[in-house]
Amino acid sequence: MRTLKKYLSSLILIGTALSVIVFFASRYFYSVPVLRWAHVYEVGSPYHQQALWAAKEFASRTGGRYNIKVYPASSLGKEVSINEAVNLGAIDIIYTGSSLAAQRHPPLAISDYPYVIDDFTHWQAYRDSALFDELASGYGAATGDEIMSLVYYGFRQTTSNLPIKTPEDMHKLKIRVPNAAPFLMMPESVGANPAPIPFSEVYLALQQGVVEAQENPLTTIKYKRFYEVQTHINLTGHIANSLVIIGAGKTLERLPKQDADILRQVVAETAARVTTEIRKQELELLQWYVANGITIVETDRDAFKRRVQPRLSAQGLPFSQAQLARLQALSVNAQSDKASNQSLR
Repeated sequence: MRTLKKYLSSLILIGTALSVIVFFASRYFYSVPVLRWAHVYEVGSPYHQQALWAAKEFASRTGGRYNIKVYPASSLGKEVSINEAVNLGAIDIIYTGSSLAAQRHPPLAISDYPYVIDDFTHWQAYRDSALFDELASGYGAATGDEIMSLVYYGFRQTTSNLPIKTPEDMHKLKIRVPNAAPFLMMPESVGANPAPIPFSEVYLALQQGVVEAQENPLTTIKYKRFYEVQTHINLTGHIANSLVIIGAGKTLERLPKQDADILRQVVAETAARVTTEIRKQELELLQWYVANGITIVETDRDAFKRRVQPRLSAQGLPFSQAQLARLQALSVNAQSDKASNQSLR
């Protein structure tokens, strides 16, 4: 009996100790603010992997005062939804396309228009330019949120089952493009028939012949396996796509200045790491596609650019001609990468 009492007393003491540990552990856990970073990209993508790196880095640099939880693959909503949520402060950080962010500040769409950026070095010059800083500031003034960094997404190339070398080769071609003005401009300029099919339906549409072609960066073409239902990749290089990393204004205002600045630095480094990885993949993928039986076609990019030029000079664009001239002028001093991206831009 005495042994049983000792056993029960020991259990009570152990239970009490565990309760105390759980209590204080839970208090510690919930006392550490958790920032939410949402995006629509796959778990295996550089966007997600580098966001996970940022989460660890931010926790480390702030001495464990904060955690970042990353939500990939639209787990907190589609891209339109997470843009709305970051503006409300319900999400703290997002990746989003420049064109979608431009719905709140239209001039930001300028870099997503066709043939306004010549090559990767030109894109880098734009990222580091006063022009981009001004556009980002304009977005901040319009929304109260902050564009923290620009991220390279890749030059868009055109896939098909026939070679495309000149604008004439796209005449009446049924091509899937996103339903937004920058993406419609090139196919409309060359007399193609653009079809804004939802992205989730593109593979099946190509497989069933609903459309004959589509356009996306080389990395996306691989992730979405479009090479399985198309035989040619035509290096039109017509748009240099970018993402922006947006921080919720409400979140950045709530953080102490020192911690907000640490977050900005970590995000800037994350953007650079993603850009480096995407560019590396882009350069390596050409050989991968060739090894997998895909025909790579060099196009007359200047001919395509001439077709688009009148539309870039038209009225009603979301940016001014002065802004366009400044963007194009950045290419003059951005020539060091020419040799390595002659094919891919």
